[in-house]
Amino acid sequence: MFVVWIGVPTAIACVAVALVLQWWWLVALLAAAGLAGIVWGWFWAARSQAAWGFAENAEDLWIRRGVAWKRLVAVPYGRVQYVDVTAGPLQRAYGIATVSLHTASSSTSAVIPGVPADDAVRLRDRLTELGKTRGSGI
Repeated sequence: MFVVWIGVPTAIACVAVALVLQWWWLVALLAAAGLAGIVWGWFWAARSQAAWGFAENAEDLWIRRGVAWKRLVAVPYGRVQYVDVTAGPLQRAYGIATVSLHTASSSTSAVIPGVPADDAVRLRDRLTELGKTRGSGI
């Protein structure tokens, strides 16, 4: 998808410059910049994907993310109100889903993308059950 967002505008700009201005050095510069953007995005996407992770602890769920700015979120099971599992068409095609935990705090960003669909359903059921049994006065 990233290739489309960089490649298509770059190709349109190259064709426009070539047809209207006929500055071939600018066409080459635009094409090189577009290719560099695609390579950088591909590299960054791989690092970003590798930075996501989660671990179930005895009392809470830990979610880590971030390449440049690392973030670790610990969500106590007793604070979980409900758990969403969502999967768009592209995610369904690849057999993955996104698990979102919702708590009373609006600042909690507990999202786990790219979980295999079967594991996401099992995780949702387990977190919902732990949220019910360890609910702290909610």
